[in-house]
Amino acid sequence: MDLQNTLEENRFAPLMIRGRALLPIVQGGMGVGISAHRLAGSVARLGAMGTISSVDLRRHHADLMRETVHCRDRSTIDRANLVALDREIVAARTIAGGHGMLAVNVMRAVSSYADYVQQACTSGIDAIVVGAGLPLDLPDLAAEFPDIALIPILSDARGIQLLVKKWERKHRLPDAIVIEHPRYAGGHLGAAKVEDLADSRFDFEQVIPATLAFFRTLGIADDAIPLIPAGGINSPQRVRELFALGARGVQLGTAFAVTEEGDAAPEFKAVLANARPEDVVEFMSVAGLPARAVRTPWLENYLRHLPAMQAAARRKPRCTLHFDCLIQCGLRDGIAHIGQFCIDTQLAAALRGDVKKGLFFRGAAALPFGSEIRPVRDLIDYLLGTRAPVLRHCMR
Repeated sequence: MDLQNTLEENRFAPLMIRGRALLPIVQGGMGVGISAHRLAGSVARLGAMGTISSVDLRRHHADLMRETVHCRDRSTIDRANLVALDREIVAARTIAGGHGMLAVNVMRAVSSYADYVQQACTSGIDAIVVGAGLPLDLPDLAAEFPDIALIPILSDARGIQLLVKKWERKHRLPDAIVIEHPRYAGGHLGAAKVEDLADSRFDFEQVIPATLAFFRTLGIADDAIPLIPAGGINSPQRVRELFALGARGVQLGTAFAVTEEGDAAPEFKAVLANARPEDVVEFMSVAGLPARAVRTPWLENYLRHLPAMQAAARRKPRCTLHFDCLIQCGLRDGIAHIGQFCIDTQLAAALRGDVKKGLFFRGAAALPFGSEIRPVRDLIDYLLGTRAPVLRHCMR
């Protein structure tokens, strides 16, 4: 894809991050293993930003799984995942061929957050993207790697203002900010409880202008910290609307997860692509955040038995997988008001395409190509206005 011609033909400005000109499309990070080297590398190869999710990538590497599947030592599992992250970055860079930009997404809520950030930096990633919590310490963790872009994921203007002020004291500003709308995004969502998901304070029409006004009070130019909305974006019309508000790029997750290059099993893609609006449900995740996923047999059964599990919630002596992937875990820590399941087990089942046991995170909006599985190029072409979709069996 000729970057300059594509931008000029469609009258889009490039997304500028640390001096790099990119197509204004960002592929969101999706774990466990949903966005790994194949998807991220393919997106970057076309001149956009591809993102590897750092969580439990050993599941893409048979040798690392053989070493750790029955392991009871957390440190061994953690080391395997750092090896896997390094391998995935190297493989993605090979596919990208020097084009676009490669990022690693790290959840602030995971126990190995700092280790994942350090490994991604050491492995030569272009950008670190952090959500699921305020990454106030990210500039400190990446201080030895000043050329790596640091990109927080936030959901409202107040959170953005807090983070920017804290980072400014560390003599660092974000290189971009992803603004994720909890009403539409999939996975873990940036709200305190399910009832908050529809709060108007998350609307892009409020957050983007308020953030740009805040930047001006600090003397920061509108284009100095690109704003990248995420959630519910599924057409070139919506892309242009967000650019008119002041966005410099857009991020999509589910639409990339179901592309031909997506790293999950075909069955996984089919579940997401064929989901109807009534099949998508919000609930409290084990990490203490609301989540949005497809109503599969496992999730149906879980929600049916949740009241009984909450009543019986007790702190466990250890993680069921001896992994302790999360800083706070509803199941392990006996926190009754949040999730009572092993998220790593259920997401790993989804990665394999196990419909009976998997937890399939999904955004709320219709997909650009309905139930069709298309190449990454088709999706990027469509979002930039160069190709029309064929919408069959899509969510309405």
